[in-house]
Amino acid sequence: MWVTVVVVVVVAVAVAGQARADVDWARGLITAEGVGIANRQAPSPAAAREPARRLAEDAARHQLAAQIPALPHARGGTVKDQLAASTAAAERIAKAVERAYTIAATPQTDGSWNVTLALPLEAVRQALDGGARAQAAGGDRDPPVVIVEGVTVKPALGYTIGRSAGPVVWRKDVPAWAKDAPRVKAGPPPTMTGGPSTLYLVLRP
Repeated sequence: MWVTVVVVVVVAVAVAGQARADVDWARGLITAEGVGIANRQAPSPAAAREPARRLAEDAARHQLAAQIPALPHARGGTVKDQLAASTAAAERIAKAVERAYTIAATPQTDGSWNVTLALPLEAVRQALDGGARAQAAGGDRDPPVVIVEGVTVKPALGYTIGRSAGPVVWRKDVPAWAKDAPRVKAGPPPTMTGGPSTLYLVLRP
């Protein structure tokens, strides 16, 4: 006989101890999938569905939070090393994880959910550095995208493009939406273009 208590069990999308989020440098995202399994003692699949989704999202956030400390950082080491000196940065990253957004959500017939959340790598960078870049006086007239050529370093958070640290995606090709963007060469002298609204598209071998 069905009872009126709704209980949901959450399992990760990988074997216990091996669950981890996926880092996509080309998209500038960390993604993670969570699964909420509906308890068959719920009064109906519909009654179990909403709690299952919430806990699936919690499972995905847990995986995101677990992956962030392992991200490489341009100043050396990993994000974990950067967080060791800043309690405030750790708190900002926790808030960023809470704001991770849904990019896929699939309900199952028994009330269970598969949910994939995404967190921009730029949100992690800003959390570490204390916020977004300042708006230039007189408004934002900088190009929306700048292509950086000749980069040989590996993807990492926190690279400074010229004098500007900002959102970066790492690509092996130039997508159609950026084909007309201005191009600059990596390395000294730092004759770079861009400002608060600029996305840097770094080309690497």
